[in-house]
Parts: sequence; structure tokens; C-alpha cells
Amino acid sequence: MSETIRTLDTQARGFAKELARLRSTQEQDTARAEAAAAEIVKAVRRRGDQAVISYAKKFDEIRLTPRTMRVSERDLDAAVAAMPSKVVAALQKAARRIRAFHQKQRQPSWSFRDATGLTLGQQITPLRRVGVYVPGGKGAYPSSVLMNAIPARVAGVDEVIMVSPAGPDGHPIAVLAAARIAGVDAVYKIGGAQAVAALAYGTRTVPRVDKIVGPGNAFVQAAKRQVYGQVDIDATAGPSEVLVIADTSADPAYVAADLLAQAEHGSGDECAILLTPSKRIANATAAAIEEQLPKLPRRRDIARVLKRRGALIVVRNLDEAVEIAEDIAPEHLEIQTRNAMKLARRVRNAGAIFCGDHAPAPLGDYLAGPNHVLPTGGSARFFSPLGVYDFVKRTNLVQASSAALAKLGPAIETLAELEGYDAHAAAVRMRRR
Repeated sequence: MSETIRTLDTQARGFAKELARLRSTQEQDTARAEAAAAEIVKAVRRRGDQAVISYAKKFDEIRLTPRTMRVSERDLDAAVAAMPSKVVAALQKAARRIRAFHQKQRQPSWSFRDATGLTLGQQITPLRRVGVYVPGGKGAYPSSVLMNAIPARVAGVDEVIMVSPAGPDGHPIAVLAAARIAGVDAVYKIGGAQAVAALAYGTRTVPRVDKIVGPGNAFVQAAKRQVYGQVDIDATAGPSEVLVIADTSADPAYVAADLLAQAEHGSGDECAILLTPSKRIANATAAAIEEQLPKLPRRRDIARVLKRRGALIVVRNLDEAVEIAEDIAPEHLEIQTRNAMKLARRVRNAGAIFCGDHAPAPLGDYLAGPNHVLPTGGSARFFSPLGVYDFVKRTNLVQASSAALAKLGPAIETLAELEGYDAHAAAVRMRRR
């Protein structure tokens, strides 16, 4: 038995209750975050740059002016120059792969002429300006810069604006280097709910955008929800998740490493689950976790995550594994089985599916090419990964000749009168005389 992660069996009494406990996230003080974000958003709407600068001093301990709020072009170039060549090459390689994948997502405008003579279609146009939020804090997330900014660029967005909180020592140079490599147009030294509000409503210094994407803490997520409608937003992100389906062909050491990797993310509320029909694989994975965990720098944090939201679950068969996976709808689904691609085709609900022993989720986090901004918390049932389609809008097109309207007019008038809209009917009738 592992001291770090529990082993469950779907046939055991109380399994449903244990699974529900695994799936539940920590109760967060959302009311406090919503109230605080509302106050900040209101202040930024009223006082613009002055409020943004005040909050930057209060929360990030940085003194800004409207003139120093934006990172200079010289500093962006200097960040790239200061990075080791190995790191720059890795960022550029990731950027190329992300760009190549997302170019496959581009959709052309289209139209057709129907039997009545109407010309119908959709015009696909990129958003004019988008905002990318990149978290600050203890970590540096250049991969988030690439994953959020490059699809916008591929979509044809005119201007990509990035906000990220800078501490007293500025931004991590890796984040600034990634912004330059991704083609970000402007980077601002602001974060938190105040940065979201500045992007949504605009200030004298920060331009107003059409959409805001990117992860952030509870206050950032609350602010994004509050400005939705004024601007579009991506899905609000929750704690990261991995679910591994493994049969007897899997290597327990690989499975253990992948569960540990997911528990490393840092929120303390990550979820890492194995589904296997083999008790041997479950036991061997538990042993591998106990062997690998002591060697990791963040072992204490990882252990806390695995004790709370980690499990090795023995299922009856792979059919039951797929059934449970479909219900959980995980952010990352790894399939380490024989004929993994065949099993993957049966899955409807997952943010991303990684097939085979040599496709761990970190491959997708950094370099595979598909986006790592994925739906969490079961929202893969209805949300998709971030992509080019998130940075364009569709406009319907209708063109009609007098002959086409003559054919359709009587039915239009009937339906308009049925709904009590006589003026609608008249607008069509006068054109048929």
C-alpha cells in the first residue's frame, strides 16, 4: 500500500462516494474574489490609469507611471539577447510547431447559391485586437505566452496586447523573450483584476481589446467573468488534471511519472487518476510513485495533491475505464494501452488525448504543437481547446434577387403575420409588387 496515493476498486462498497470526493475541488471563497474584483473593475472604469497604477503599487510592489507602464521595444529585444541560445532555440522551435499546427485550423469564408437563387454564406474575419493575460508570481510561463498569442497571430488578429504583473525587478526575461518570439505587439507591466479591467474598458495608456484570453488567479478569473459581454473571454481555467488509462502493456514507471508531473502544477488542487483493469499495474504504479517522489524538489506539495485528489483505480475492464473517463471529462487523457488510437476514437469528452507510452502530457504542454490551453473541471463535455477559431468571428451573408424573394415571400409573410409582426410582412410584401 502506498502512503502517498490511495488505491480504489470500482467493485468496492463506497466507490461512488470516493470518486465524487476525488472530483470535488477545494471550496474557494469565490464571493470574496467576486467582490474584490468588482471593486477593482469599477475603480479602473472610473479612474483609468490612476487606478491601475495604484493597484500595481499595492499588489505588485511596483511604481509605475503611464510612460513606464509599457515594456519598451528595446527591453523586449534585450530579453531575447540575454537568454541562453539553447533556450531561445527551444522557444523558437516550440513557436514553429505551435504555428504549424494552428495554421491547419484556419477556415475560409464561404458561400453558395441555393435553388431559389439566394446567395448564402459566412464571412470569417479576425478580431481586431485581443488581450493575453500571462500570470506572474513565483513562476515564469513563456509557454503560456506562445500558446495564447500564436493562434491569435495565425488567425490574423491585427494587434495582440499582453499584460503580466511585473514585480520590483520587472518581468522574467523568458516571458519577455517569448512575447517577442510570439509576435506580441505590446507588453504592459500590469496584472490582476485591474489589468483585465484595463483591457476590457481601455485607459489612456492601455488600449481596449475585443477578447481576453489566458489563465490567472481567482481574482483574475472573477474579473474576466464580470467584464464578459463588454468583451469576449476564453473559458475560465481551473486546476489542472490528468487521467491515465493503462492496461498490462503499460510501463508503471511512466504512469507514475505522469501522475507526479500533473500534481506538480502548484495550485494544490490538481487531480491525477489512473484507471486500469490490472491490480498488478496499480500496485506497481504505487511502488514507482514512492520511488520517484523523494527525488523531486517539490515532493511535499506533490504528495499533498496526490493524497487529496490522486487515486489508482482498478476497473473491471477498459470499457468501464472509458465510461468513467467520459464522465470525468479530464483536461488531459493519457491512453497507455495496446491499440491506444483505437481506444481514443471512443472518447468524446477530453481536452486533449495522448496516445501511447511515449506521449506524456508534458509533450503537449510545450512542444507538440496543439494548444495546451484546455478545458478543465469537466468542461471538456462542451468546451474545446484554445485555437484559431477563438480569434475569429463569423458573419452571415444573404443576397437575394427579386425572383428569389418572389418565391419565398408568401411563406415569409405568413410566418411574420403568425408571430404578429405585420411590419415584417409589409417589408417583404412591398418588394413583391
